[in-house]
Amino acid sequence: MEENHATELQTFLPQDGKITIIPTSGDAKPGERKSLANDDAGGRYNPFASRQTPMKTRTTDTETLIHILKASVGTGILGMPYGFMNAGLSVGIFGTILIALICTHCAYVLVKCAHELYYRHQLPMLTFDGIGEVAFTKGPEPVRKYAKLCKITVMTMLFLTYFGTLCVYSVIVGNSFQQVIEHYTEYYLDQRVYIAALLVPLMFLGFTPNLKMLAPISLLANLCMVVGLGITTYYLLQDQSALSSTPLTAPIAGLPQFFSITVFAMEAIGVMMPLENSMKNPPHFLRIWNICGVLNIGMTFVTVVYAALGFIGYVRYGVETQGAITLNLPTEDGLAQTVKIMVAVAVFCTYGLQFFVCLEISWGSLKEKFSGRPMLGESIVRACLVLASIITAVAVPTIGPFMGLIGALCFSVLGIVLPAIIETIVYWDKPSCIPYCKNPDEFSLPVDYKPKAGHGLGFGKWVLVKNIFILAFGMLGICSGTYTSIESIIAQYTTSES
Repeated sequence: MEENHATELQTFLPQDGKITIIPTSGDAKPGERKSLANDDAGGRYNPFASRQTPMKTRTTDTETLIHILKASVGTGILGMPYGFMNAGLSVGIFGTILIALICTHCAYVLVKCAHELYYRHQLPMLTFDGIGEVAFTKGPEPVRKYAKLCKITVMTMLFLTYFGTLCVYSVIVGNSFQQVIEHYTEYYLDQRVYIAALLVPLMFLGFTPNLKMLAPISLLANLCMVVGLGITTYYLLQDQSALSSTPLTAPIAGLPQFFSITVFAMEAIGVMMPLENSMKNPPHFLRIWNICGVLNIGMTFVTVVYAALGFIGYVRYGVETQGAITLNLPTEDGLAQTVKIMVAVAVFCTYGLQFFVCLEISWGSLKEKFSGRPMLGESIVRACLVLASIITAVAVPTIGPFMGLIGALCFSVLGIVLPAIIETIVYWDKPSCIPYCKNPDEFSLPVDYKPKAGHGLGFGKWVLVKNIFILAFGMLGICSGTYTSIESIIAQYTTSES
């Protein structure tokens, strides 16, 4: 069954756990591999021309931009008004811009380090965990022993991120259907009952053999989400009369929650390398000497959309703003009911896509234990993942705090902390040899290339100073955001129990 898994995830996750270097010097035979233990490679090498993916299947700059928008503008946007409620209007706007700048820069840093490793070690492409493993393996001597730990950390955080997202999806779908059903039946049940009722339909999604079969479902999800967000925006703009009385700032205690939810909503670090790996012109993803790279354009649009929806959503509903803004729409209005159902369907359909990431990670680590009966083993893993996500959602049926916990703990580590650490290690004692100022096809790395120690962190080691500030910002967000999110979950859990 695993042979049918979609090709999108083949660049997202490691396939065999091995890292190889393709030599291009005259004494190497075609297709021969060098061990990573060798010294920095020399000779002419263009990593982007060495990729095995057929050019006709690679994405253009425009297609990559669309993928960035699709990955970034997702379910998390529904929580932006709730995030603004915890920060205030002015702090929300400036905070969203600041977080967007940091997240975009860290995504930029991750891809830039990947390109650096391509040229240094003659690698055609890398996944997120591969970047960390190579950076540590070829970094300063004291950090090399942590290469495996870095890889495990990335994979663990990816799993927790997407598993947590599955739980959030279950809560959103359950709550949306609860509001509509209770309006018509006037029969009230605990929200946990509606979430638990999703077990059987979600199990069908969990047992979908591959992503190709989910393609029509994903298309339906995209259409429902776009239309649903459009109608939601219409409702939010109907009454903005509270603008003058809406607080510009909120108590400082709410800032960690705002940070966590915004990071959860905007962060898309997990898709950056798959998108870069699939491009026809990978250097265009960054365009180091040009601010109009694909990444910058996409994240600028995402920042504007998220800040705008957070702003008008908070102005419209104020302190009554819920974890997903669609839950604030009037239940008695037929059009609003349609929106809630459409968003619930969109989130439900997206569950299968997120599920495959968790499946690849967990099954990849367990399939050796089921070598005799792989079909049975994978079926057990699929069933357990769906069941675990429902049990977690039933145990903690909250949206805002749950989003905050995932954003603070998982996305902050993946999207802020790790890129800063990786960049520091990559450039600790070696300057950049990326030929962005030249034509990559004409770039030639001299055989006697000997980087000088201390030249990789820039004048006055400004790269190190910058990364220290980013790490401090990330760690502050992780600690405070995780604490406040867990505190909110406990408070809501005990309140609902009583």
